[in-house]
Amino acid sequence: MKTKSHPVKKLIAQGEHQQLDFKFEISDAAKIARTLVAFANTDGGKLLIGVKDNGVIKGVESDEEYFMVENAAQRYCRPAIKFSSKEWNVGGKKVLEINIPFSQLYPHRAPDHKGNYKAYVRIKDQNLLANSVLMKVWKKRKSNKSIRLVYSEPVQKLLAHVKDNGPVSLPETKRITRLSKFKAEQLLSDLILLDVIEMRMTESSTLFVLKDIPTS
Repeated sequence: MKTKSHPVKKLIAQGEHQQLDFKFEISDAAKIARTLVAFANTDGGKLLIGVKDNGVIKGVESDEEYFMVENAAQRYCRPAIKFSSKEWNVGGKKVLEINIPFSQLYPHRAPDHKGNYKAYVRIKDQNLLANSVLMKVWKKRKSNKSIRLVYSEPVQKLLAHVKDNGPVSLPETKRITRLSKFKAEQLLSDLILLDVIEMRMTESSTLFVLKDIPTS
């Protein structure tokens, strides 16, 4: 007879990803705030506290972890973030599950290493700074204004270049289109909202590629 796997063990088996993060302990409210806002700004997610990065369950000893998360969500997240929580007993060890939904109040911000409030986004298993193009995408998306794009020479040059040569960065977009940084960001954000291109972010780079359009 098969025994059911514990829900926490099922989560751990997935490994850390865009909607799941492990924390051995919470010792810095400002730091954990970056994870909270990254989840809230992206697709939501779960935080398992008492679990090491390699998936080993160590458990938490007291309610202090919950209060650290609560402090981070209310004091270090702007706007404050709402979350729910569950306590699990896994082999005699307590694991705290924090659930952060996607928030319509995005972008939320949290302090960086210097104490400056920045917006973060969750990409795969990393919390990354939201770049200027993404900030414009968010702003336009929330405004609900329609996007009108003129098929101008800069647009033609950019799309032709991406089609023939592959991904481009923001500096390359400026060079190809001969637009200012602000106008290049505006163009890229419009093209993202129109589903023409997509943005691929990593810790070291941000590139823009033609979006794959499924054929019938």
